Amino acid sequence: MTQTSLQQNTTGTGAHPALTPGRVAVITGAAGGIGLATAKRLAGLGMKLCLADLPGEALDAAAADVAKIARGGAADVLAVATDVSRFDDVQSLKDAVYAAFGEVAVLMNNAAIGKGGGPWENYDRWQRLLQVNLWGPINGVQVFAPAMIAQQSTGAIINTGSKQGITTPPGDTAYNVSKAGVKVLTESVAHELRNTPGCRISAHLLIPGYTFTGITGRKPGDNAKPDAAWTADQVADFLLQGLAAGDFYILCPDNAVTREMDNRRMQWAMGDIINNRPALSRWHADYKEAFEAFLKG
Repeated sequence: MTQTSLQQNTTGTGAHPALTPGRVAVITGAAGGIGLATAKRLAGLGMKLCLADLPGEALDAAAADVAKIARGGAADVLAVATDVSRFDDVQSLKDAVYAAFGEVAVLMNNAAIGKGGGPWENYDRWQRLLQVNLWGPINGVQVFAPAMIAQQSTGAIINTGSKQGITTPPGDTAYNVSKAGVKVLTESVAHELRNTPGCRISAHLLIPGYTFTGITGRKPGDNAKPDAAWTADQVADFLLQGLAAGDFYILCPDNAVTREMDNRRMQWAMGDIINNRPALSRWHADYKEAFEAFLKG
């Protein structure tokens, strides 16, 4: 199967060819949220799972939950305490999963943190956020991609981005910068994979909408999902649909924003450059009415 056919998914199976029983998926940030939801979905497909996250009760509990679903039970689930910002930790993660399972079919660089800060505040937080959100996927790609290519089997590399890395709204500049970097990284990964002779691995950028997770902010003691938000389970289901379709940009809607609204917002953002408008004109008082009219089509 060629790289092009992987991207277009001409297999007719209704799933990405790497998502088959007995094969192995590595997911970072797997102790909760989208990472854990995806791990459960893949375990339900008969895959073996390697869950990577910071050490602690959350990772142990996630592994136990996934083991209840996995066909081989606990034997099909490996939990590896990992700080994705540390290259050596990611190398140890790779060594552990290959020692346990012998291969990797899916790598999902998903670990992330939020609440970075504006352009001239929270310097230390900026550093930590970029180390996790951007260097985490970079480390994952650097460590795993060559080994996955060498397997000469079908595979997928999935990086979790964000709409904030595309439209870059005011607020958490550090987070926006990190996710914009993930977008650029993943686009380059896709290009390199499809131009590597014999490579059977596809790359995908997961772009969640408003999702109720630990990052998207629940107030202390408040476990109620906002009506506008999707659940992590919905994002995981949408990811599998996108992989089956061979999509690179897997852009999720939510309960308040449709794909059509996302398209208009992204078009407007690019229009700032094309039309020489002020930066982030969508939030500029002088362009408020023009943007609202554009959004309505």
